[in-house]
Amino acid sequence: MIGDSMRMVKLGLKSLMLHKLRSCLTTAGILFGVASVIAMLAVGEGASAETLKQYRDMGVTNVLLRSQKPEETQSSSSSSMMSTLSYGLFYQEADRIQNLLPQATVVRVREFLRPVMRGENWGQSMILGTEVNFLEVTNMKVHEGRWLTDLDLQRQANVCVLGERLSRMLFPLENPIGKTILVGIEDRFEVIGVLDYQGRAASPNGTTLDQCAFIPMSSSRRRFGDTVRNPLINRWEQVELHEIKVKLPSTEEVEGAAAVLEAMLARDEVHRSKKDTEVTVPLELLRKAEATERMFNLVLAVIASISLLVGGIGIMNVMLATVTERTREIGIRRALGAKKKHIVQQFLVEAGVLSALGGLVGVGLGVLVPYFIEHYFKQPTDIQAPHVVLAFGISAVVGVVFGLYPAWRAANMDPVEALRHE
Repeated sequence: MIGDSMRMVKLGLKSLMLHKLRSCLTTAGILFGVASVIAMLAVGEGASAETLKQYRDMGVTNVLLRSQKPEETQSSSSSSMMSTLSYGLFYQEADRIQNLLPQATVVRVREFLRPVMRGENWGQSMILGTEVNFLEVTNMKVHEGRWLTDLDLQRQANVCVLGERLSRMLFPLENPIGKTILVGIEDRFEVIGVLDYQGRAASPNGTTLDQCAFIPMSSSRRRFGDTVRNPLINRWEQVELHEIKVKLPSTEEVEGAAAVLEAMLARDEVHRSKKDTEVTVPLELLRKAEATERMFNLVLAVIASISLLVGGIGIMNVMLATVTERTREIGIRRALGAKKKHIVQQFLVEAGVLSALGGLVGVGLGVLVPYFIEHYFKQPTDIQAPHVVLAFGISAVVGVVFGLYPAWRAANMDPVEALRHE
């Protein structure tokens, strides 16, 4: 049985080698079809994974409450240019959340844009005033040194933890631990720690956590107060808290907690009238992103599979031409005692060899293209083994399916008429 199969394969290869150029062109259709399926799905998976990672980093058990500047009309904005704009979350609301959700971990966050300097190295940085549980809630780790402690908050200590990029910018050639940096005009902070690289945004303004400096909440309030000047609109703004992060024990409690917090803000007349707060649930965003990812990958797979379909049509076209060219050979084989199944097997093997060779080369090309994209265009890609197996399997099936009709047509020729064919 195995010997017969091997003879069929050798016969098929021998027949294909008689027309090398035609066989190569036919194989190219399957080759590019397989390569496009693998490459497009790899690019789609890479982009989706990057988006999903951002939502997971936000914490799937977290609920985020954030202050947002209320919309103003042109007249109200110009008339109140010299006044202080007050909006956003309050300290007492963080305490109220802790009472409403005693099982949750509540972390307060304040944000300020300030110039940061160390010797000749300086830059504009986001200063985050926060608390001890910030690391736990945001899934971050300290690379070197230590994080803020309760004692730092009690003493209103002038200490800070630097993000990875900010640390490299201020201290390119020395260890920052124990050194002092200048924040603003006159505020000096001792560096007590450096965070691991994060690569994600700290706030909607686009500043990454790696470019931030983290100081105790108490020190932030004492040094900078609750009122700051917004340089973009040249106006004073009063915001007590820019964000409140709420971490729940499990994902099952997230939706219920989010509903409680939204109801709490909706009952507040000030927030309701100004619309100066928003509630973000990373778990919901993650689920929507996953659904979008599945649909996106499905569309990519359908588009790429069209190439395989075109390749299959090319195989059928070539095999039909081959049957016509070899009509006399088919007649001779039938006259010598070959059965219909032998003729079918012969042409199916040829179609299968064409598609299998195209599939193998296509797999190699499909793996190289994502590597090229990631290496030269810095676009993340993710090659999934099931996608490779599926693409190759489909290519093999396409060859057999589209080779069935030519094989059936060859097998059902009248032997006498076939022998008369010139």
